[in-house]
Amino acid sequence: MIRRIDALSYSNALRQLPAMWKSLFAAVMFILSYALHPVLQLVIAGWMTVWCVLYAKIPLRAYGLLFGTALLFFCLSLPALLLEIGLPTAGEAVISLQLPALTRSLYITAEGLHRAGLLLARVLACLTCCLFIIFTTPFGELLQVLRRLRMPQIVLELMLIMYRFLFLLSDTAHGMMLARRLRGGRRGRVAKLREVAGMAGSLFANTMHRYYGLSQGLITRGYMGEIILPPYVSRPVPRRFAVQACTGISLLLLAQLWILRSW
Repeated sequence: MIRRIDALSYSNALRQLPAMWKSLFAAVMFILSYALHPVLQLVIAGWMTVWCVLYAKIPLRAYGLLFGTALLFFCLSLPALLLEIGLPTAGEAVISLQLPALTRSLYITAEGLHRAGLLLARVLACLTCCLFIIFTTPFGELLQVLRRLRMPQIVLELMLIMYRFLFLLSDTAHGMMLARRLRGGRRGRVAKLREVAGMAGSLFANTMHRYYGLSQGLITRGYMGEIILPPYVSRPVPRRFAVQACTGISLLLLAQLWILRSW
């Protein structure tokens, strides 16, 4: 999946937009996603999805796969948000289940549903802002933006090495799984998970061996303790996108003011 994301970040239709402008736009939308009314947060989620799917022409399947994977973590937190154990007062529980051999009940309250709904709206909005940056901006250009924002050089180098390490880890895992399958390994999702768990130790060893080769390659190419990033190249922002972004942000702020005054 990481190779797919990396390829889309270089081939999307918004690739030529300046990385600084896209980062600033995503940062503003991220702040608004945190501060605005839940209804407007859902509007932001839909609008940022339009930017990715329609404007950047990101395939809906790839976008939905990463979006759903990230949203899975929210689903895993739902039991902690919704479920309560005890003796609910009259009318408090929306859904109640008597625990066997106990005097207490497992129940869900309307307040818990409301809290989970508010959190879901905020998660959707913030997640779409992050996906906009992930799908439309190559990682190298993000590092150039961070360097212009005075990010320390050591942090940028660590980010670059960790990003490269993800590809090494993915390639090593794929090679080991392919070798296991060619040797007659078991098929099926459960069997594959067991094989992955069994190969965890050798996977780490093989990955570190390839990482040692990467470090040796850097040294032979003249690495002197500092990875030099290419200079940031500024490009003009098309009027169409600049007008849409400014208009959308202004409408969101006006809608927030209208909601605050109406309440």
